[in-house]
Amino acid sequence: MSNVHDGRQDRSRTVGGVSQELVHKHDSTEVLLTGWTTHGGNLHTVHARWPRCHAFYRPRHRRFDPLLFVETVRQTFPLLSHAAYDAPFGGHLVWGDFSFEVEPQAMLIPQAQADVVLEVACTDVRTRKGCLASMTMHAEVLLNGHRVGSAKTRFTNHSPAVYRRLRGERDLAETRRRALPPLPPLPPATVGHHHHENVVLADTGRADRWRLRADLDHPVLFDHPVDHAPGMLLLEAVRQAAHMNSPTANRMVTGMAVSFDGWVELDAPAWVSVTPARGDTLRAVIEQEHGTCLAADVTVEAVPPRTAEHLTVRSPVNLQLSPQP
Repeated sequence: MSNVHDGRQDRSRTVGGVSQELVHKHDSTEVLLTGWTTHGGNLHTVHARWPRCHAFYRPRHRRFDPLLFVETVRQTFPLLSHAAYDAPFGGHLVWGDFSFEVEPQAMLIPQAQADVVLEVACTDVRTRKGCLASMTMHAEVLLNGHRVGSAKTRFTNHSPAVYRRLRGERDLAETRRRALPPLPPLPPATVGHHHHENVVLADTGRADRWRLRADLDHPVLFDHPVDHAPGMLLLEAVRQAAHMNSPTANRMVTGMAVSFDGWVELDAPAWVSVTPARGDTLRAVIEQEHGTCLAADVTVEAVPPRTAEHLTVRSPVNLQLSPQP
């Protein structure tokens, strides 16, 4: 039986500095978040800083990578779960669905440092036996005072015992031993990258279907041992597949609406396919022999040329909670 978290806070609490443990990363240099403030009523402000040139989420068209935006939002899940909702370490956060949209013109890399603010509202926060069980998060994201995009996600939190019941007993060393070796990658330029090691798709001889490449030695996508393909790897595969379907150089992924329907196992082939849906939207699917693991609608837009027009600085976003059931 689960209960709804009432979200009451005695007072606002501000914390500076974010450790890698709080965002579930082993490499401290991959931590994008810099601090947060927890307000009353399940409202939070999270601060981040974007590097001008990330080793993996590299800029294109003088714009930040939209998957850098996604990774920033992803890091808020464990941060707030642990820091604001007292989720114990050792549990497993599992994505249910995730959607985001970014404004291409707002993603331009500024001359000054890139300070990011996420105004986060958590709704339908549920607990089980006093521990966080699930929540929905809404985030409005600003870059140096300009609105850059928004994201929404639903995820669950499972204790180690519950996770074992869901996944079975899985030894991480054995998972690594059984994992399929990655096939030769597609040419990096065709999927929006510069280096072969960052390509997560392999050729199948078809123009709309590819094999997923899971390189367990990749320092960013596999920052620490896991028993399945990480969510960020799957979103990167969807993004790269969208680039293959829309090879024009001046196009970028500006949004996704993703449903995570099952784990992608590392010891079996996984297939990534895209088909046109409507307008600028593609339908992407990741499958294994047991069925569909992920389905996504992906928006791909032409990147507007860089202009000198001034972007209006917006006041901080005021997020209101939806009524609790």
